[in-house]
Amino acid sequence: MSTFWSLWVIVLTLTNLALIVWVLFANRKVAVDDQALPENKTTGHVYDGIEEYDNPLPKWWFMLFIVTLVFSAAYLLIYPGMGNFKGLADWTSVGALEASEAKAQVQFDETFGKYRDMPIEEIAQSREALKMGSRIFANNCAVCHGADGGGNFGFPDLTDNAWLYGGTPEKILETLYNGRQGVMPPQGPVIGEEGVKNTTEYVLSLNGLEHDAAMAAEGQKVFNTVCMACHGLDAKGNQTLGAPNLTDNIWLYGSSREQIQHTIRGGRSNMMPAQRDKLRDDKIRLVAAYVYSLSRQDEEQQ
Repeated sequence: MSTFWSLWVIVLTLTNLALIVWVLFANRKVAVDDQALPENKTTGHVYDGIEEYDNPLPKWWFMLFIVTLVFSAAYLLIYPGMGNFKGLADWTSVGALEASEAKAQVQFDETFGKYRDMPIEEIAQSREALKMGSRIFANNCAVCHGADGGGNFGFPDLTDNAWLYGGTPEKILETLYNGRQGVMPPQGPVIGEEGVKNTTEYVLSLNGLEHDAAMAAEGQKVFNTVCMACHGLDAKGNQTLGAPNLTDNIWLYGSSREQIQHTIRGGRSNMMPAQRDKLRDDKIRLVAAYVYSLSRQDEEQQ
């Protein structure tokens, strides 16, 4: 704050306090002696026949105002309320925030710190850790992936063990730390509308769904020419690219003929935001262990 504005704040503050003191004491009058000065016993104000007496504030009320003024003066001396004056206590909001964060850091280290260097597989064996991981997941991930991790339209199911980028602890951590940017480029301009429809029938056939065999045969030719670069010749996907397996009957954007055509024709784009700058390392590891445990439950059931 510049010297001018500092002085401006100081002058305004002191002026207002002085005016308050003046108003308070200017209205501090001795109670009117009704017998000696009967004409001065009211203010002259009349409301619906009710006259207002001209009496001073009760002493206890007046003293309460005095206490607040003394408190205000002490506060302005101790804390920074007078321009650039730092106050006798040298208190700052930034310092208070940093002290609070340091205190919270100690508490967090006591609760979460032990998981910072623990292997994900080991964390996933701890019931206490999974409870903490589930709460962190609910606060940060459930909005997209669902409260149970079962996914939503356009957001992967984390319980089915069908991983776009890999389900190892290392890959899960990589996803959480750095995020993912999934892009299916639009193929409509490349293969034309007939190619879109034929390829759709071929994708339906890969999953044992109702399809037109003749169109699927033509679609396979298009697939082997254009789509196999990402999804593989066997259409089982590529985790390096995040290209999904097209044969497991697990669908991110729906399995209807119209939805598949829309995906092929116009492409898809989706983003998993990085959590590196949002969550602490130990919390990310707890979430990773929780997600890893969800997929392990699916494997055990199978």
